[in-house]
Amino acid sequence: QVYKGLDIITNKVSPQEQRLCRHHMISFVDPLVSNYTVVDFRDKAVPLISYIFARDKIPIVVGGTNYYIESLLWKVLINTKEMPSSAPRPDGDRKVELEQLDSAELHRRLSQVDPEMAAKLHPHDKRKVARSLQVFEETGIPHSEILQQQQQEEGGGPLGGPLKYPHSCILWLHADQAALDARLEKRVDDMVAAGLLEELRDFHRRYNREKVAENRQDYQHGIFQSIGFKEFHEFLVTEGNCSPETSALLLEKGIQALKQVTKRYARRQNKWVRNRFLKRPGPNVPPVYGLEVSDLQRWEEDVLKPALEIVESFIQGREPPAEPLRMEHDEKENKRSHHVCELCDRLIIGDREWAAHTRSKSHLHHLKKRRKLEESGRAGGTVGDSGDTETSDEDGSLPL
Repeated sequence: QVYKGLDIITNKVSPQEQRLCRHHMISFVDPLVSNYTVVDFRDKAVPLISYIFARDKIPIVVGGTNYYIESLLWKVLINTKEMPSSAPRPDGDRKVELEQLDSAELHRRLSQVDPEMAAKLHPHDKRKVARSLQVFEETGIPHSEILQQQQQEEGGGPLGGPLKYPHSCILWLHADQAALDARLEKRVDDMVAAGLLEELRDFHRRYNREKVAENRQDYQHGIFQSIGFKEFHEFLVTEGNCSPETSALLLEKGIQALKQVTKRYARRQNKWVRNRFLKRPGPNVPPVYGLEVSDLQRWEEDVLKPALEIVESFIQGREPPAEPLRMEHDEKENKRSHHVCELCDRLIIGDREWAAHTRSKSHLHHLKKRRKLEESGRAGGTVGDSGDTETSDEDGSLPL
């Protein structure tokens, strides 16, 4: 929502709602700026929070993107531009340049300068590996060492530095999965009805056509990361150059893809809240209060009234009537353990992620397939041993 225009695709708060109270950090970045980062967001938002406090008001940070919220709550980011360094600072966005390299080469380079960080990151997580390399190149200090310094500060913990605003609370609006999915699908239909396609066409004409012609469109940085651009890419680049029937099929394909990716993103958001807010180890975690929004007919009773009571209690220094959500933290869990699944040819990092992988549909599918092959191989061997049938080369070379 920081980007100017594109109000439908980014689901901006309506002008009517903005008039109800002062909003900040909306529509101020040129959509063609591709190097706007969470550090830039934090550096603009923190002074605004101080300004709101100075006026004796309560700042309310509204999600969305939980990674950006986390950057405001904890000292977890590194601004390499502000750090003293003897290393020469490269021109341009070094992280973007590094991301052009092969994943294996990136991880190899990181292993040489920061083996501790390399061991924590998945070799295919190109963006995080590139960021760690960028930090080392621009500061001369290993990324892992800087993070360790943050964690060792007073109030720091295993997942980052101290909490910047000790008297904070988090209100987490969550819904039953079926209700949420239906609501998200309707939201996409409402976006299309509100003029989503014309907004995308206009942006494509003004900004993206040249990049598409040169085959250098970038869906990894800036506004193009937003859900909705790559889903309609095929429809936009072929519109007018294919039959109406094909165009209609590509449009429907884009709409369905947008619905699917929106639902997946919502699941990732919920997972982030659980893993980063509810399961975060250490004392520097603000209380998280769950508000049930499955039934919008009960908004007043289930959401508005308890939220007002919680916030009023915080302002007055009282214990809120609601109990914050709690989740057990498993001290034995290793978030950085490495597991190789030879069956799926994948590297999995983290105990919980490994457990989830072994229960996943893809892993179980490969497991079932291998068992069938093994049974087929045993059956073939038995027939061959009896001398009744010749054993073919194919039977003897099954990929067990």
